[in-house]
Amino acid sequence: MAQRVLPLPRQQSFCPPTVPNPFVHPGRLSARDKLRTILQGIILLPFRAICIAFILLLAWLFASIATFRHPGKGSVPLKGWRRRMIRTTLSCLTRTLFFVMGFQVKVKGKIASLLEAPIFVAAPHSSFFDAIISALTGMPSIVSRAENLSTPVLGTILSSLQPVSVSRQDPDSRKNTVIEITKRALSRGQWPQILIFPEGTCTNRSCLITFKQGAFVPRVPVQPVLLRYPNKLDTVTWTWQGYSLKELCVMTVCQLFTRVEVEFLPVHVPTEEEKNDPILFANRVRQTMATALNVPVTDHTFEDCRLMISAGQLTLPMEAGLVEFTKISKKLNLKWNHVREQLDTFAAIASASKGGRIGIEEFAEYLKLPISDVLKELFLLFDRNGDGTIDFREYVIGLSILCNPANTEETIRMAFKLFDMDEDGTIREDEFACIIQSALGVPDLDVSMLFKEIDADETGKLSYEEFKDFALKHPEYAKLFTTYLELQRYQLDMLEEDDIESPEVKHSPVRKSTVPVSETTPIARNKVCPEGNEECNSSTSDKKDD
Repeated sequence: MAQRVLPLPRQQSFCPPTVPNPFVHPGRLSARDKLRTILQGIILLPFRAICIAFILLLAWLFASIATFRHPGKGSVPLKGWRRRMIRTTLSCLTRTLFFVMGFQVKVKGKIASLLEAPIFVAAPHSSFFDAIISALTGMPSIVSRAENLSTPVLGTILSSLQPVSVSRQDPDSRKNTVIEITKRALSRGQWPQILIFPEGTCTNRSCLITFKQGAFVPRVPVQPVLLRYPNKLDTVTWTWQGYSLKELCVMTVCQLFTRVEVEFLPVHVPTEEEKNDPILFANRVRQTMATALNVPVTDHTFEDCRLMISAGQLTLPMEAGLVEFTKISKKLNLKWNHVREQLDTFAAIASASKGGRIGIEEFAEYLKLPISDVLKELFLLFDRNGDGTIDFREYVIGLSILCNPANTEETIRMAFKLFDMDEDGTIREDEFACIIQSALGVPDLDVSMLFKEIDADETGKLSYEEFKDFALKHPEYAKLFTTYLELQRYQLDMLEEDDIESPEVKHSPVRKSTVPVSETTPIARNKVCPEGNEECNSSTSDKKDD
């Protein structure tokens, strides 16, 4: 059968991202770099390690003095000599620490005052060494996990900065964090400035991923801060796939020097429109920063990292879990848990394939059906980029746009009536096989395995509830069914056009009721879609949503 051309183009908003995976840093040291690092490390590592330990102990001592017997334990801002000690001594010690580690810092632009911009937003966030911004801006408050405050030495130093703590165990933590940031940003100078990395996780600096809204909800001016590491040998990038924290620390300390550029862009004062829409505010600031960095923006977010880890646990390539969660969740109204469940199903289908993608063979095996014209058309609808395979992102979009809208109560009842040829309220295996064989054009197709999977009570007959329960759990079959009906109508229309073009051929009832998909079609088809039923002709196509 000739391939039918899809009548509508794909939505451009669902095109794959410019950067497929911003959470991986595949760079590895060459043999020459390893040798040089080892030789330099023999001298640099012991010396720098001693200096780092001494500076951290000094910082801990001053942080302890500044917070000694301070009331409130973080709920009351440090003032007077306590705050001055933090700004001067800790800022100086942090600068010294980075100098000892070999960092050469280049600063561009003007740092905004507290009244000009209560919040700094820094990106791209790619390393724990990004903390150099704190030393340059007078040790502002940061957003940190609550667990970090209990870390020996570093926890005391961190507490002296009076961070906005985030607890992953508290379900209301995210809301409370935004409330606390807003309170401090609107305190009219009582609290210090806040440094926020709005991406919320580390990337490889190849793009700017989605900015979280926390820094933009207070509706106050923010100062964008850019980070660059213009080094031939990258020993600072800390991503979900790549070197570990300890490896990066050791490799960086073993380098003669490491360059970092920090650029302070002009303060972004929100318009009234941006004040009323934190997402718009965040996106415009992100675009300004991306333009200055000359990198693209994508809709990846921390939830993609979680899916990436889950994909690795399911023996898929980790990048298989990336779906640009911000875009997918917003446009398709999907929650993370739902997407995570779909990843389990996808992994079960793709387990036999390499590269974490589904081919037409795996797709057919999962549906327990042979490769036919109808199945090929359904596969084509999923395969958005036309490369002959379905990745997880295409699978999620396909289920949401194509299958779930088709999997309505009306469609399920329609399909049940079609299979129930003797109208006794149940479907026997021979009735089920007759329709499936006709729909797929395979007269000798064995559907016993598929029938047994649907027949939950093993009675040899399918009730409507069994049929409905299976359909709801496997929405692909609903789209397969509607695609079958669409192909029938499409071919009937083509035949009618041929009849019009050839007036000498008389229209006969037999010719008009013949279904081109197969040589024989059950009479039950007329119960579902009788000739001239316009309502039926318009109810099953859902490609307009794509």
